[in-house]
Amino acid sequence: MADFRAIADALKAGNAPKVKEMVEAALAEGVNPEDIVNNALIVGMGEIGELFKNNEVYVPEVLIAARAMYAGLNILKPLLAERDVKPMGKVVIGTVKGDLHDIGKNLVAMMLEGAGFEVTDLGIDVSPEKFVEAAKSSDGGCIVAMSALLTTTMPGMKDTIEALEAAGLRDRVKIIIGGAPVTQNFADEIGADGYAPDAASAADLAKALIA
Repeated sequence: MADFRAIADALKAGNAPKVKEMVEAALAEGVNPEDIVNNALIVGMGEIGELFKNNEVYVPEVLIAARAMYAGLNILKPLLAERDVKPMGKVVIGTVKGDLHDIGKNLVAMMLEGAGFEVTDLGIDVSPEKFVEAAKSSDGGCIVAMSALLTTTMPGMKDTIEALEAAGLRDRVKIIIGGAPVTQNFADEIGADGYAPDAASAADLAKALIA
């Protein structure tokens, strides 16, 4: 039978070809694609996330592990869609208007996908209107995740929350924020539902908010 632990370990080691090969072998044995995602890819990404939180691995290792995760996930996604497997939840993510930084946001998006969320990445310099549009199109509510790396662009987070309120969407979405200058106090001040200091914590927070 498929060795989920070996797949998770190959993912943590960043060995994309090995992950791809083992996922294909597991499918050939008739293993349920959902089980591979939940018991191998999500487990491996979660463990990398913990190591990252504890400063035992750094951004390059997380990026390499994420690449290995996608090597498996890209094979499994179409099969999950065919079986109509629902994602854990939906997340709309972006760096706020005026801010062109995306490394942190990209890490968060990878961690969220690794945790089983369906992620729509709006990119950088995202206006409040764009966030509202994306939140509208995700029927049944979602998490809106905003990032800022400059103190000068942080007000864009407040503007986006106000735009979501004005559009009548605030009770349908959970809002999480992060980025180097962002704090829990700021999150409380602007009425966000949560703040995460790093990418792994953001995935944990998202899971907690939809629980």
